[in-house]
Amino acid sequence: MATEHRAGFLPADADAYRLRLTGAERDEVAALARRLAGTAPALVDDPGWLATARRLGNRLPAHLLDTVRAFRHDPGKGGVLLVSGLPLHEDALPETPGGAGSVERAATLPAATAVLIGLQLGEIVAYRQEKSGALVQNVVPVRGLEASQSNAGSVPLEFHIENAFHPYRPDFVGLNCLRQAVGQKAGTLVSSIRRALPVIEESDRRVLHQARFVTAPPPSFRSGGSTEAHPVLDGSPDDPNIRVDFNATSALDDEAKQALERLRVIMMDLSTAVELSPGELVFVDNRVVLHGRAPFTPRYDGRDRWLQRVFVHLDNRRTRVHRTDNGAVMG
Repeated sequence: MATEHRAGFLPADADAYRLRLTGAERDEVAALARRLAGTAPALVDDPGWLATARRLGNRLPAHLLDTVRAFRHDPGKGGVLLVSGLPLHEDALPETPGGAGSVERAATLPAATAVLIGLQLGEIVAYRQEKSGALVQNVVPVRGLEASQSNAGSVPLEFHIENAFHPYRPDFVGLNCLRQAVGQKAGTLVSSIRRALPVIEESDRRVLHQARFVTAPPPSFRSGGSTEAHPVLDGSPDDPNIRVDFNATSALDDEAKQALERLRVIMMDLSTAVELSPGELVFVDNRVVLHGRAPFTPRYDGRDRWLQRVFVHLDNRRTRVHRTDNGAVMG
């Protein structure tokens, strides 16, 4: 697989997947995205529109498909896929949305692009209790929620996997950059358990693999109380998955609390900033990578930072009982 490293993003030793589209490849993606965006009824959440997206995605440039599929098979130590040079007409963008719970229902060019690529990783999914089950969600600052530990805030966002409390968490989270904070580096922070594992003490690993932690839902998710007790690390001891939200996960005893805090320090120390620019899309493997947000100062002038978020499941069959008519939204 050919990848390209560029200064200002992830360091070369982060083992991240990176692909910058050529001009011809960008034109191919743009043509597919425009065709999809114009498909009736031009609504992202429509099942027929999604079926068209699933079909058209197979025609994406070969180099892009090869990279996405290699990342799906094994995300590497960094657990991050960055695609640059995507089609985006910044001058044609409307003002950055400013309302709480903002979503993108219309089949815009950026939304169509994110869905086309996301469907090559797995199936795009959403949760009815979060942002009304919209498949493409706007990540924008909201006046009055600056201090919120949510996608509407602008203070530092604690490291977490997406929906750590949920039994059917996304396998991948995609963030498509439409607009960056003017004059600021509002980076998405990432930290991989694959890179951190060698420096975690064996005694802490044993504790973190035990069901001695609970996690509460995030503010954006209208749900009940905390989870049943769960481990923070699970699966292979040599290559575990991680399940934690340092703002919402609590330990049930002092030994577990200390192990959790030491893990937090390690993950912070090994974190890296991904400073997305318009026309860039990052996918993080939600099973092995924590992500957070560097602080920025919103201006609320219609030009604020604007990302669009999608969730992807690898195995849609495991959630079938929770999805009406085999749709994309879990109830």
